[in-house]
Amino acid sequence: MLLSKLLTRTSFDSYADFKKNYELNVPEKFNFARDVVDAWAEADEHKRALVWLNDRGERREFTFKEISELSKKAANYLSSLGLKKGDRILTLLKRNWQYWVTAVACHRMGVVIIPASVQLATKDIVYRVNAAEIKAIIATDDQWSQKQVEDSVAQCPSLRHILLARGGKEGWLDYDKGIEEAPAQFTMPDLVNTDVLVCYFTSGTTGMPKLVVHDQTYPLGHIVTAKFWQRVEDGGLHLTVSDSGWAKFGWGCIYGQWISGSAVLGYDFDKFNARNLIDVVRNERPTTFCVPPTMYRFMMKEGITREDFMSVRSCGTAGEALAAEITKEFQRITGLVIHEGFGQSEGSVLIGNFAWSDPRPGALGKPSPLYDIAIVDEEGNECPVGQEGEIVIRNLHKTVPPGLLRGYWVNGKVERNYDDVYHTNDVAWADENGFYWYVGRNDDVIKCSGYRIGPFEIESVLLTHPAVHEVAITAVPDPIRGQVVCASIVLSAGYEGTPELTKELQQYVKRLTAPYKYPRVVRYVDELPKTVSGKISRARIRAGEDK
Repeated sequence: MLLSKLLTRTSFDSYADFKKNYELNVPEKFNFARDVVDAWAEADEHKRALVWLNDRGERREFTFKEISELSKKAANYLSSLGLKKGDRILTLLKRNWQYWVTAVACHRMGVVIIPASVQLATKDIVYRVNAAEIKAIIATDDQWSQKQVEDSVAQCPSLRHILLARGGKEGWLDYDKGIEEAPAQFTMPDLVNTDVLVCYFTSGTTGMPKLVVHDQTYPLGHIVTAKFWQRVEDGGLHLTVSDSGWAKFGWGCIYGQWISGSAVLGYDFDKFNARNLIDVVRNERPTTFCVPPTMYRFMMKEGITREDFMSVRSCGTAGEALAAEITKEFQRITGLVIHEGFGQSEGSVLIGNFAWSDPRPGALGKPSPLYDIAIVDEEGNECPVGQEGEIVIRNLHKTVPPGLLRGYWVNGKVERNYDDVYHTNDVAWADENGFYWYVGRNDDVIKCSGYRIGPFEIESVLLTHPAVHEVAITAVPDPIRGQVVCASIVLSAGYEGTPELTKELQQYVKRLTAPYKYPRVVRYVDELPKTVSGKISRARIRAGEDK
């Protein structure tokens, strides 16, 4: 059992015991490919790693031995293209089984993998490729996404190769064929813990997206995420529904789960359908389960039964607030409690409803033992019970715990943006029992159906339309999606706020940026409230002052 080598203790009597005595033994040179995937493959060549299926009727199972061998072949093929330690690649692979193989291959090579969503438009891809000086893109059989990549190539001087999984196409390298024909033995370069492993682009809430940098120890931070929050089991099967382009995939689909010995259920779909997800749970029988609150709401509307979830022993959720009513009704039907958690692309789970105490519906839970977490006021003083303040991670001047970002990629190097304290910019309060309750974000991130959406990119697109004089993007509540994007628009002279114009603007955003970012609500106003410095005040807009 790998956990016994990585943790001083693997079981605890109470949350207090867990918080005080959780201790991670970080190897001097930890490598996820070698020390997890290869280690499981050597320990048990039949141990299951991945059960993959999609809505097209395809299904495959992979052992750790098969993932190990395929990743070595993928590493050889990528190396033959000139990719080496420190180079960066962008993946647009959705939930294809090829992502798992590619991630392990990159970790084996020391190549930095930067996952991204297939919903990115050309301008999104160009920005990301140039910001990170990406040398290769690996995409999947999504025609729209392929077109965005093709239209990006001429604008990306660092880009050397575009590779296509799940099918060949002129102008693209055949990724699957390259893996199949590559040799099966691979010699790893020398890697140290401070080498970069994976990067995630943020949502760009206060500007263009930033690139979060995680080092080789990042997977170790997710032991708490998987073993103690999601409660995965050695020999079990865990399902987290997340596109590989989001950090949530790293939370729930690969790192902590495989370290803990659990197989992953990779369910790939083109469009979410609640009935299909219910059928997957019923037929594939996962032991642990984690989806965004929106999916719980859709499943409840579709109709679920205890029989659908008979195999599931623990449920979790993160990404946005989950209404207490949904939690209670889900428990009434299935007998299962939904355990909420909280974190960011910049880290592993920070706060969660761990074992040893009954979750409070609507509460984030209690702090992870991996971090020194507190709620502080503007002066940095710890807030008393019931007082709202910012969630921070303290005492980082000596050692940064595994799982927390090492900084952001800026102009070709990693810049650390914190010293002794890391500021999450998220506001919460704690009750008398130590449970944290979320209030909101200091900035204006929008959480819609599990996606985190920053207003800046949408505003930038809308401002290029001749009808738009000024615009502010905010969130408005939605009973199904949690929040949806709302555009408050001051029109240019000569334009009227008609239903036809609303539809035109929505389609305009869909064409020029990732389609999920489009404003579902469009309001036409005479003026937007501003601060004394002339900046648009989104807080006042949310308060209804943009009439």
